[in-house]
Amino acid sequence: MKIENGERDVCTGSPGTKAPAIGDENERGGEAFVPPLNFAMVDNGVFRSGFPHSPNFSFLKSLGLRSVIYLCPEPYPEENKEFLRANGIRLFQFGIDGSQEPYVKFPEDTIREALKVLLDVRNHPLLIHCKRGKHRTGCLVGCLRRLQGWCLTSIFDEYRRFAAAKARVSDQRSIEVFDISRFNNCPMSFSSSKR
Repeated sequence: MKIENGERDVCTGSPGTKAPAIGDENERGGEAFVPPLNFAMVDNGVFRSGFPHSPNFSFLKSLGLRSVIYLCPEPYPEENKEFLRANGIRLFQFGIDGSQEPYVKFPEDTIREALKVLLDVRNHPLLIHCKRGKHRTGCLVGCLRRLQGWCLTSIFDEYRRFAAAKARVSDQRSIEVFDISRFNNCPMSFSSSKR
């Protein structure tokens, strides 16, 4: 696991200041909010997506992220690192191979370490991402859903919604057999978490 830390600036407005409405580009200086590929909310303060690029940075900034879980082994691009540093966002990198081989071993220890970061509400709001937001991200979210007590049918429906035609039986099988017994007192939802 690789961790990078940034400094966080706190912005405050006067009590009479009205926040710009979503879609009100004039109030944001013409910036358009463009979410990354496959973006969705997983739970309160937890988001998922494919790899974010510079056109997505304004959108990501609006989420007030504290952390990013990056699931690819490739180095994080400097432009993205600079965005994280400038916004006080911590990077947690868990290099999971994106191999399409059907019998590649599911990295349970790596998923377990990523789940520890994900479950720590001090890291929220956070974004989980890989290249396309399908397989590696889907596996991590699927294992979270197991901890949250979701039935396998619902977990696999969610996985297939993002993986679409590229859904892998091996990923779904890995989610199914993932050992959740090492996690105690997992929150069903982060909806009551304080930030």
